[in-house]
Amino acid sequence: MASSRKRRSSDLVERVGAELVRHVPRGARLTLALSGGVDSIALLDILAALAPRHTLALDCLHVDHGISPNASQWARFTRAAARRYGLHCAVRKAELAPHRALGLEGAARAARYALFAGLTADFVALAQHEDDQAETVLLQLARGAGLAGLAGMPAVRPQSGRGRRPAPVLFRPLLGVTRAEIEAFARDRGLAWVEDESNADTRRARNLVRHRILPLLREINPQASANLARSAALMAEANDVVLAVAADDAAGAAIDGRIAVSALGALPRARAKNVLRLALMQAGIAAPDSVRLEEALRQLLDAKADAAVRVAMGDAEIRRFRGYMWVVRLVADVPAGYRARWPGGRTWPLPALGGVLRLKRTTGRGLAVAAVQFGGLEVRVRRGGERLRTDARRPRRALKALLQESGVPPWERARLPLLYCAGELAWVAGIGVAAGLRAGPGEAGLEPVWEASAGKHPRETAANPGLRSKPVIK
Repeated sequence: MASSRKRRSSDLVERVGAELVRHVPRGARLTLALSGGVDSIALLDILAALAPRHTLALDCLHVDHGISPNASQWARFTRAAARRYGLHCAVRKAELAPHRALGLEGAARAARYALFAGLTADFVALAQHEDDQAETVLLQLARGAGLAGLAGMPAVRPQSGRGRRPAPVLFRPLLGVTRAEIEAFARDRGLAWVEDESNADTRRARNLVRHRILPLLREINPQASANLARSAALMAEANDVVLAVAADDAAGAAIDGRIAVSALGALPRARAKNVLRLALMQAGIAAPDSVRLEEALRQLLDAKADAAVRVAMGDAEIRRFRGYMWVVRLVADVPAGYRARWPGGRTWPLPALGGVLRLKRTTGRGLAVAAVQFGGLEVRVRRGGERLRTDARRPRRALKALLQESGVPPWERARLPLLYCAGELAWVAGIGVAAGLRAGPGEAGLEPVWEASAGKHPRETAANPGLRSKPVIK
């Protein structure tokens, strides 16, 4: 019996090792999401054994959702469990409030993944397994999901990063392993784990599927979980093909890097919706159901030319402007009367505006250094009535007109940084430097460059630096 158990444990370790070889480069930084349940505890044991072999920098993260009365006990347990392997386990509290609209389970999941995205690791290892995959497929089927939803959870999935730092890749090395195999491994190894009391609550959809629906399906076919997981893999392959078609169609509809609504309308309806799905996916937005997507396409194609098309898509909107489609993230309004004084240096973070203003040393371009040294710099936002002279041979012109001519979308104008020098409007992103403050030939200058933060505005970076919302398809 002992030798049988040893073979079983060794087999699971080797299977996870094969997933590491397939997906994780040697020397990578890997953080294990350690809940304290049997799945993550078993994966902790396995990864701790494999880390030296694969030269992995391994640590752990426990997410405290603040829901269970046992949360503090679980946090202490996970720290102690990691310590037994000589590993550090950080404990982070999840911020559920920004995600309340998703319900308790959805908010917990969104907050958890937001923490994962902010880690400095290369990969975050999750202990989801074959039975979890089967549950996911059934839940997605009940929701009427398409190919992407029915594909379930991928073994590896990139995340959207914050700012310039790439987010760690989600890594699920146990998707081919059943819950029963994991529990047998944990018992063979004499591992201890905690039980989340909420897992028995069948008022929660996933628990209902786990405790009632999957057992019934196994009466029909004992291999139901494995078959559902296999179907998810087939759906994932089909979805890859669909996305490849969408990318080809999007490239054909792209003009100046943006999706032309006229070109979108020339596609068959199903393929046009497919392009919208791809655009949302590239923007990090979960694709809505087909009814909502159809409504977005209808408004894009059928609304009057001068209509302001705005279709809500979770924490983003699909908009139409001057014949193009944009995916725009919803962000907090800029405080009224916003002002920020230059702290010195060449990098000037402006988080309220969602970006960084960089001042590059130049010669014969940008703001004259002498003017800056005399008057100092201040950033404001539009209040109306601003005027700017960009050509010394012409009079000052209304900033509103300059922005319209430059094609700055209306939703960006309120967040656009206006740079003042000694109280005079000196520069506007995408418009240029005031003629009277421009560095002359051979004169030292500072060239302002506005870089929108990818973390807060993933679709808003620069054609002119940091100005226009980034096209939905590059």
